[in-house]
Amino acid sequence: MAGSRKDVRDRLLRAALDLFSERGYDRTTAADIADRADVTERTYFRHFSDKREALFDGEGALQHALAGAVAEVPAGLSPSETLLRAFLAMIPALEHEGDLKKRRQAVIAAAPELRERELSKEAHLISGVAEALETRGVRAPVAVLAAVSGIAVLSRARLEWLAGASDDYATLLRTGFADLRAALASEPASPGR
Repeated sequence: MAGSRKDVRDRLLRAALDLFSERGYDRTTAADIADRADVTERTYFRHFSDKREALFDGEGALQHALAGAVAEVPAGLSPSETLLRAFLAMIPALEHEGDLKKRRQAVIAAAPELRERELSKEAHLISGVAEALETRGVRAPVAVLAAVSGIAVLSRARLEWLAGASDDYATLLRTGFADLRAALASEPASPGR
């Protein structure tokens, strides 16, 4: 079955998710995915370097979008408030294709190799967000700490939303940042500071 590059990629992504959901990640091969998408295995490898990447497609685009959202926040806000506003602006993209994202998360949760890859993805997001904060004039150590904690909040909100939380994404994000502020405020100061 022919199609545009984007159509073929979309078919491969859906075929991979369907097969991973039906058979499990470990029992699905790239050849199986290609067959389900009605393309050759070689075509699969033109789009993805391995079968994992079908689940993590769009990572670079998300990193770029988060950095752009950080850049769009008005100046003069704290790093955490900047991140909250940036993440709130990203909600439409984060919620897009929610059912597919829920299925994807179930596949990832069932495979240790995929959970490890997801942590690597989060590390890339942290790096991109920290760099975006530094571009706004935030000192590097503060930018990194803000990015680590901000991405942790975003991840928690995403997982709660995917699990069917009764709160909407915006509420989950606001609650997460409030919890982060409370955690930091309740800790005793570091020795010697």
